[in-house]
Amino acid sequence: MIPRYDRSEISELWDEKAKFSTYLEVELAILKSLEGDKVPEGTAQTIRDKAVINVERINEIEAQTRHDVIAFCTSITENLDADTGKYFHFGVTSSDIIDSATVVQMKRSLDVIMPVFKDLLHTLHERALEMKDVITMGRSHGMYAEPMSFGQKILGHYNEFARRYQDLKEFYDNELTVQFSGAVGNYTILTPDQEAKAAKELGLKVEPLSTQVIPRDRIAKMVNIHALIAGAMERLSVEIRHLHRSDVGELHEGFKKGQKGSSTMPHKKNPISGENLTGMARVLRSHTLIAAENIVLWHERDISHSSAERLMLPDNFGVLFYSLARLRDTVRDLVFHNEKIESRVMEGHNYLSSYYLHHLIENTNFKREDLYYYVQEAAFKGAEAGSAEVFHESLVKIMDEKGYKIELPRPTFDEIKNIFTKHVGHIFSRSLMLYPLVK
Repeated sequence: MIPRYDRSEISELWDEKAKFSTYLEVELAILKSLEGDKVPEGTAQTIRDKAVINVERINEIEAQTRHDVIAFCTSITENLDADTGKYFHFGVTSSDIIDSATVVQMKRSLDVIMPVFKDLLHTLHERALEMKDVITMGRSHGMYAEPMSFGQKILGHYNEFARRYQDLKEFYDNELTVQFSGAVGNYTILTPDQEAKAAKELGLKVEPLSTQVIPRDRIAKMVNIHALIAGAMERLSVEIRHLHRSDVGELHEGFKKGQKGSSTMPHKKNPISGENLTGMARVLRSHTLIAAENIVLWHERDISHSSAERLMLPDNFGVLFYSLARLRDTVRDLVFHNEKIESRVMEGHNYLSSYYLHHLIENTNFKREDLYYYVQEAAFKGAEAGSAEVFHESLVKIMDEKGYKIELPRPTFDEIKNIFTKHVGHIFSRSLMLYPLVK
């Protein structure tokens, strides 16, 4: 991660020292599972007490061996006596260590990310409830459609993020697996029981069948879940950006004292967070191709995935953490202009076209197709004049010309609110029953 977007909570889990420290943790879990059988009791603790992670020394050895795990093992065992050191890396392959350590790093990254994700859900929930009774113009194709609850608009985003949280939690609970099965996964030296003990020591599940590597469809699944989270982030970010526009102005991102929106135009307040997060979503989605291509390896194992994952995984977790935290803060700090939001509902009543259409269907004997045309003609006239009165009078006149005199209702603001938001309470209850707020 470049410094601008780096967050130490994630990057410190993926730097070189953390990587090799996790390798050591995995090696010690294996040794502990072997103690009393193939390895003397207390071996793991003896090595733990004497082991030193020296990244510079590991790199020095790797420059000669051209093998990172051998360099790591050598750096540990050169500080041990032969009777103890000979058991280090007993019965396992490099992939047993690398893959299992990577999963440990993934788990720890998700341990950091999930609480921030939860905070975002709580923030969306709070703001949806806050705006539940505020009526806004709903839009279709970017055009005015019908009024709706502004809180319902936000709740739709809450629901999407809640689905993604469920997906990520299911992955966290069921698909983080480790392996200690040896070359080509055939348990030549270690046994499945010893593997299970080591996995338990690490607090993770055993991969049921490893081919010397943990199947990469698991990582691809996680990256695709992250990409779906990115889609949810961008959908909300684009909504914020649209409502933020000068010609709409229904909300603004928080603008702190001393903040400047433009290097040359002092009046500007730009939706910079929404734009930033739109870009971050693109980065997260770009990782899906890498993860998908990493699934395909030659026979049981090659290392074509390795270099890509060294770059992708830290960035993927780092961008996700950064983005969720920034989106949480952005939603929390949004300034809603309720008066402007609701006044727009009263600027014109052409959206009553559907309401009037169904009123006429129920109260006349005309064909639906004919009534649709009559209402459409009146609505277009009202739109051209920019007048709800013209719309209403035109429709009355058209119906009169067709031989049907009718008095059309003229809803007040409160009646309009009731017409278009009468079921919003049910929508909230149903949504929160399906996606209850995570404790």
